[in-house]
Amino acid sequence: MAVLSDAKIRAIKSEGKPFKQADFDGLYLLVNPSGSKLWRFKYRLHGKEKLLALGKYPDITLADARKLRDDARGLVACGEDPSAHRKAQKHQEAAEQNDIFSKLAAELLEKKRQEGRAKATLKKTEWFHRLLNSDIGAMPVSHITAQDVLVPLRKVERKGNHESAVRMRSAAGAVFRYAIALGKAENDPTYGLKGALIRPKINHRAAITDPKQVGELLRAIDGFSGQRTTKLGLQLLSITAVRPGELRLAEWEEIDETGAIWTIPSHRAKMRRPHALPLPRQALGILKDLRELTGWGKLVFPSVRSSQRAMSDNTLNAALRRMGYSKEEMTAHGFRAVFSTLANEAGLWHPDAIERALAHVEKNEIRRAYARGQHWDERVKLAQWWADTLDKMKLEGPNRD
Repeated sequence: MAVLSDAKIRAIKSEGKPFKQADFDGLYLLVNPSGSKLWRFKYRLHGKEKLLALGKYPDITLADARKLRDDARGLVACGEDPSAHRKAQKHQEAAEQNDIFSKLAAELLEKKRQEGRAKATLKKTEWFHRLLNSDIGAMPVSHITAQDVLVPLRKVERKGNHESAVRMRSAAGAVFRYAIALGKAENDPTYGLKGALIRPKINHRAAITDPKQVGELLRAIDGFSGQRTTKLGLQLLSITAVRPGELRLAEWEEIDETGAIWTIPSHRAKMRRPHALPLPRQALGILKDLRELTGWGKLVFPSVRSSQRAMSDNTLNAALRRMGYSKEEMTAHGFRAVFSTLANEAGLWHPDAIERALAHVEKNEIRRAYARGQHWDERVKLAQWWADTLDKMKLEGPNRD
């Protein structure tokens, strides 16, 4: 039978020294001279008497104190110490509050920075993290649900940025998988969001792939009346099919004209791996002309405003616009599609050799090492065939089949 009630507790007066007012089953109220009334639970475990503080009255009501007492008694019955359980619980809560999404996102971003990821990739990831942090940044990563993550994703999606929303989900998933690896979370809630977002419409980069039209484009480039380095850059781009950014930032020390090899270093390659490409004689001829123009400096394609800066990323596309090609017809990046399409359609070359030429990375480590070694000789022949093929397309007049 209970010996305490709320009325009795309120009527208790403090005395000159602390005293106890018992309830039952080990629960009692410690009344201090200051007037404070503190709940305590006395129990025995493994033959030892122990004490558990349950809180202060009236913050903890009589009903609350009895519930906490009963929970503690249940632990004792199972041979578990309620005090140790309380400490472990507090430690876990503190850890969870420290392991919030924004903190782990920042750790992962720094890890990627130390791994040498591209600056553009890091900047994009940081932007995604900021958008996510506005809604889930302060939440313990182990408590975040799929619905929590969906909130910031929907904000981006409602603006019509469907591709950004999908990539943002991927960025969030990377943070959760990082947390799982560190033992700070047990699942990735973004997995449950697959299919929840609007799929972005894929817009392939514009490219001309009809041989006759490619010939017209090449003749237009040869007749370009703008900066000579820009014309030579487009000519070299059509032959090598490298990414425009790799061409613009090229340095003379990367190019071995004697060995006919251009080695793009890992810090400039999109896949963060060095990429070597064989140079056909036409490319070497273009480079010889470029030597006369820019060989005195570090960059193959310096800016017209400063020799210390590379050609603008818009220069090549702007030149195509001046020739009359809209962005829906042809882009600087489109030369890669021209090469890929026509080289594959020729049926003369192993698809892996074409993929290596485009610096596409095979996901399987063993297969990638094998392919790189096996296809170099074929790539040398492919490079010369492609340059010769471009010459043939260029020589075919507009009225010839």
